Amino acid sequence: MTTAANRRTSVNERGVEYLTPDPDAFRAYAREHKQRRLISKLMTERDAIAAFVEDGDYLVYDCNYLQRGPASLIREIIRQRKKDLWVGAKFTYVALALLVQAGCASRADVGYFGSRGPVFSRAAKEGRLQFYEYSNAGMTLRLRAGAQGASFIQNRSLGGTDGFRYSGACVIDDPFTGSPTVVLPALYPDVAIIHVQEADVYGNARVFGTGIAHAETALAAKKVILSTERLVETEEIRANPGLTSIPWLAVDAVVLAPFGAYPGSCQGFYASDAEHTAEVFAAMTKDQLGEYLKRWVYSVEDNSQMLERRVGETKLLELRNREVIREGYPS
Repeated sequence: MTTAANRRTSVNERGVEYLTPDPDAFRAYAREHKQRRLISKLMTERDAIAAFVEDGDYLVYDCNYLQRGPASLIREIIRQRKKDLWVGAKFTYVALALLVQAGCASRADVGYFGSRGPVFSRAAKEGRLQFYEYSNAGMTLRLRAGAQGASFIQNRSLGGTDGFRYSGACVIDDPFTGSPTVVLPALYPDVAIIHVQEADVYGNARVFGTGIAHAETALAAKKVILSTERLVETEEIRANPGLTSIPWLAVDAVVLAPFGAYPGSCQGFYASDAEHTAEVFAAMTKDQLGEYLKRWVYSVEDNSQMLERRVGETKLLELRNREVIREGYPS
């Protein structure tokens, strides 16, 4: 079990803590725990989060709450009241605020997050949340290094910034040029949650449209949970393997989750819900995220019940009809 007490961390000369990159430990974990047989990994979101997200885990997710993010999985993490998560907050907006408000997150490596309202400043002042500074590019590079099995990666954009002082980055002499260069610690998260458009039951997944680092996120993480809009047959995956961006070997659980990115958009399937987006931003600004969580998370059993009771078929059909990017998509 991974907990705050036994999580392997390092502290640099500036006193900044970071997750220790250990490629050999990652390989050892994969050898011992990753399934090499073709067996179905299909399960409910409740079972997937209960099985693979532990208190104290380092959690990453791809995209965000407003655009192909794993929104239903994030809400299930909150519903199960997971604790002491260290969040890789790249390209995020609302998700980190919800996790902090719910008491799920205690640390965040910040690439970017929406900072409306007092939720972050209050948690930081009360000692419930520790921030470490990176950038969207920096966090993505760290995941790329993890996916490549490295311990660090060069970055030329963080040096000389205030963010550098609060990051796990360091400066070394480039062995080829002799010039100083910034390097970032590779990132090997405990668990990644990713929403995709299509997947088979084994975890072969396809992502269409705008993406950030879904492949790197999956390949760098010890445990990977996919939620998918649509299940496809493995024969269809094999007929066009070039469309597969996340391989089954990396995946631990597959959750069938139509509208799993709601209230965000999912390219080729549905547009974002502008009214809901305005509601959650207002809740952040007005310090009403507690009420938001009661309505959209705690008062329903799962994502399907939320969609049925809080959204409705008429709205969902409207969102499908509003999605205008269809060329090259299966829907």
